[in-house]
Amino acid sequence: MTSINLARSLPLALFCFLLTACNTDLIFDESKDIPNATWSYDTPIGFDFEVQDTTKAYQVLLDLTHAGDFSYQNCYVQITTRFPNGEEKKQPVSLELAAQSGIWNGECSGNECTIEILLQAKAKFKQPGKHSIIVEQFMRVNPLPGIKSIGLKIKQLE
Repeated sequence: MTSINLARSLPLALFCFLLTACNTDLIFDESKDIPNATWSYDTPIGFDFEVQDTTKAYQVLLDLTHAGDFSYQNCYVQITTRFPNGEEKKQPVSLELAAQSGIWNGECSGNECTIEILLQAKAKFKQPGKHSIIVEQFMRVNPLPGIKSIGLKIKQLE
């Protein structure tokens, strides 16, 4: 009888553990549409957010929505992070939208696919205050058709 109760309790205990182990607090979540789903060099997508607790770690995630017939397996972007003291850090990033097999990563419905891409798993912000992240189209094609929206999420890790 004890083993039956244990067998029933174990999945519940595991579920509760997973809920607390993955506990995150969303401190920022914003998405911006790209006009006519055509992204040009002169249309950077910017996000401003506040960080108060510099002792915590954060996940930084990028959401990208593209057309199901997007012509490329990846999308190159340049990400600029602007810190409260005015300092800037620029980094080119390749966003992998499809597997080598050509199957889209993320979720697709109709002629639209959305993918959430982890940019930083445990980011530390050294300064409290207003931060900005600017995402710029960095492909060889300008304007780039098929990118519908860009979003940014920042989660405080426990």
